[in-house]
Amino acid sequence: MSFVTASKNSFFVKAYVGDKKTLLAFNFQSRDNAKNLAGFTIFCQPPGQVPGFYLQNLLQFEEPTKHRPVASEPPNSTVNAPIQKYRWTHYPGTTHQGLSPTFGDYTYTVTPRYFDSVGSMQALDSALSVSVKVPVGPFKKGALTLGFTRGYMQSGAYVHHFGKDTPVVPKTKQLDFDTNTQAGTDKNGQPITFAQIYNWMGETAREQVFDVLNRVLNDPTLTLKVFAYDFNEPDVAKILLTLAGQGRVRVILDNAALHVTQPGAKAKTAEDQFTDLFQQQKKAPSDILRGSFARFSHDKIFIVLRTGGTPIQVLTGSTNFSLTGLYVNANHVLVFEDANVAGHYDEVFDKSWQVLEDQKSPSKAAAAAFSNTNLATQPYNSQAGFVPKMEITFSPHTSADVDKILGGISDRIMQETHSAKGNVLFAVMQLTGSQSPVYKTLGDLHATQTVYSYGISDAPNGIFLYSPAHATGVQVTGKPGQVTLPPPFDQVPSPPGHEIHDKFVVCGLN
Repeated sequence: MSFVTASKNSFFVKAYVGDKKTLLAFNFQSRDNAKNLAGFTIFCQPPGQVPGFYLQNLLQFEEPTKHRPVASEPPNSTVNAPIQKYRWTHYPGTTHQGLSPTFGDYTYTVTPRYFDSVGSMQALDSALSVSVKVPVGPFKKGALTLGFTRGYMQSGAYVHHFGKDTPVVPKTKQLDFDTNTQAGTDKNGQPITFAQIYNWMGETAREQVFDVLNRVLNDPTLTLKVFAYDFNEPDVAKILLTLAGQGRVRVILDNAALHVTQPGAKAKTAEDQFTDLFQQQKKAPSDILRGSFARFSHDKIFIVLRTGGTPIQVLTGSTNFSLTGLYVNANHVLVFEDANVAGHYDEVFDKSWQVLEDQKSPSKAAAAAFSNTNLATQPYNSQAGFVPKMEITFSPHTSADVDKILGGISDRIMQETHSAKGNVLFAVMQLTGSQSPVYKTLGDLHATQTVYSYGISDAPNGIFLYSPAHATGVQVTGKPGQVTLPPPFDQVPSPPGHEIHDKFVVCGLN
């Protein structure tokens, strides 16, 4: 189920099912029904015995008493301050239900609200309401499970739960710090631990990472192969070190300069600390190899195998196994419970190990040794079964293959400009600093008025102003600089690192 729709008279509600979140979209069949529209009130009924509640707006009327307020609700409740846009995303646990919301079938009741002839909002008329029932929980389809980090450090929700000055990354540089130690206090002065922050901020991406790790940890018939780049998540490290002592894990860990302790440094990098501990605790055939290709070994991958070496599961995506990767950046993971997909990743791991063991790295020679193999030159195409139709490529590539792959992505994006209902949504870490044709296409798409485009990036290609009713695409930054927000917005912390770390483009959503 990808969406649910319902209607009454000329009012339509469409609910898109997400990963523990729901995008609600509203529309009218006729413009006449939007005359004197004040906005939309949204009532949410979670599953079970959990009390229902009105979603909250971030804005409210300047003089709420002039708009027939419901006295039992705050001024920014959507029953008193309706949403003044045609879409809204509800993410349980953002405002209501604390840090551990209930999941299951949610019912959303949406009511259009109207102003009277003197500009005062009329009382809610339930005869106009439309309800949709939506399954809210982790996204899983067939053999594929998706997970996303929350990516909300620079938000009012983070401040409400944990306080503006509570850090995500501790001051200590020690890899093995205890995540149950206090990080700070919330707005009510109550102590907050790093573990509480990590559970909330890591969301389903963290759940998937630890589900895979704990599956291996708790089953002695399983082993693990790991690609890692940034690496300083202490609870991930603890599990991998336990597996190292049991002879059940092999790790390729990046050795680029930023992950290697430099002369004169006051403390070792987390990656060097982990390598030392691994070497001390490992039992054969556990092993760790530090290496990279022309510049980095940039993968973030777990491959699960049964005894005897049969691959059964793989976790991949944009999420580094690090504090910023899981708890600051907006990131995603994909988990395939499929032997064919896992088997191909296993081949890539073994070939990478061979190349990096034979070649000094980082080096062009190491990159060339992999980029000329069939694993790099031939894409993997999914086989029939319970995984989506997909094509996976593995870098490093030759220049010719880079042009072919990125050119193909660019061409697919441009196809949307020829569709009557073409649309492109994207979250890409940066759109500058490279001659990538994908960057250029996404940047140019912003000026096109014949296709709907909406994108977010830490480094969009410019600053854009938007006037009402203009049909250009929207590009926004995920990481504004030093910001001072006016009331009623809370001042928010600046994240230590990227806010948007995703790399995905969605074409033809509708």
